[in-house]
Amino acid sequence: MDIKHYMQQLGQDARAASRQMAKADTTIKDQALRTIAATLRREKDALLAANRQDVEAAKAKDMDAAMLDRLTLTEKSVAAMAEGLEQIASLPDPVGEISNLKYRPTGIQVGRMCVPLGVIGIIYEARPNVTIDAAGLCLKSGNATILRGGSEAIHCNRALVALVHDGLQKVGLPKAAVQVVETVNRAAVGELITMKEYVDVIVPRGGKGLIERISNEARIPVIRHLIGNCHVYVDDEADLAKALRIVENAKTQRLGTCNTAESLVIARAVAKDMLPPIANMLIAKGVEIRGCAETQALVPQARAATEEDYYAEYLAAIISCKVVADLDDAIAHINKYSSQHTEAIVTENYTHARHFLREVDSSSVMVNASTRFADGFEYGLGAEIGISTDKFHARGPVGLEGLTSLKYVVLGDGQVRG
Repeated sequence: MDIKHYMQQLGQDARAASRQMAKADTTIKDQALRTIAATLRREKDALLAANRQDVEAAKAKDMDAAMLDRLTLTEKSVAAMAEGLEQIASLPDPVGEISNLKYRPTGIQVGRMCVPLGVIGIIYEARPNVTIDAAGLCLKSGNATILRGGSEAIHCNRALVALVHDGLQKVGLPKAAVQVVETVNRAAVGELITMKEYVDVIVPRGGKGLIERISNEARIPVIRHLIGNCHVYVDDEADLAKALRIVENAKTQRLGTCNTAESLVIARAVAKDMLPPIANMLIAKGVEIRGCAETQALVPQARAATEEDYYAEYLAAIISCKVVADLDDAIAHINKYSSQHTEAIVTENYTHARHFLREVDSSSVMVNASTRFADGFEYGLGAEIGISTDKFHARGPVGLEGLTSLKYVVLGDGQVRG
């Protein structure tokens, strides 16, 4: 295969499709989303069979547990994908909405109109659910997308995109609005991230190596999703029962996700009373604790933490732990080591909660809730195309609004500038 020619053709087709999607009627887009959701439910067994083929191949290659977890589909996850599409269909269509329309002294009105980004290239590893989430969000926001999933999910991704194409054709929308890169040749990625004449934005989802490569080599704007070193801070006015429940869920509910807590921070004033029961709960769940000297004094099973531990996204049954002097010390620790993904405080003090929300520099900041809620579906976005840890152009879970831009519009009645 001539990779360059193949990718150029995908780009040309996507650009043409994006023009049609930008003017597509909301009713038609929503009909396509609901049609695809119904097809997902109907073809569940075929999708799971394709996924099993990918999973067995991954096991034969000794894929690590975290990635294998992300690769595996279940009846529940297929149902969640379908529900996500239906949620997206029920959301307001941002395209064409005019905001902040104001009269100027000259009599003209100036506002800003929400418009699609155009063609979005999405590069991701393992997660076949991204195929549906991305297709649904791009479709509703009036964009076209080129999907380059990992080779480990190729059979499932092909099956999913076939269902998407069926739904698009049934309502008269172009198949090329959602295309999957059929080759597993890595040269296709190099082409995709440099086709600035056809692709407007790149969204990478995967490991640190993938994100760094895309960020360094892309000639197109990138919405980055870096690692998820998420923190839970147990404040000196925390409720122990809440702390136990939140830390347990944030760390152990699912180990291999970017919103899993990798770091526990606890105030010195309550460490003696609260850290041992929290640590015992984690140890009982099979979690290894790597902590500071104060942590080790209170938790004999804890290993000494290195500087690298405090930066780490483990995606495994390991958590770092740091005892800090107070709230300000906790915020300083989090802002130094965090990947700016998601942080949570457990506290009964309203002032402490507001302080934490204001000063922690991450894309999601929570009070008395598990970091596992940092998710487009849970935030009411229907789904997400990724969780951006950048500050431009979008931050946090990227839903419909994150896949649009704004342009100025001017309404006049014959005015001319003097």
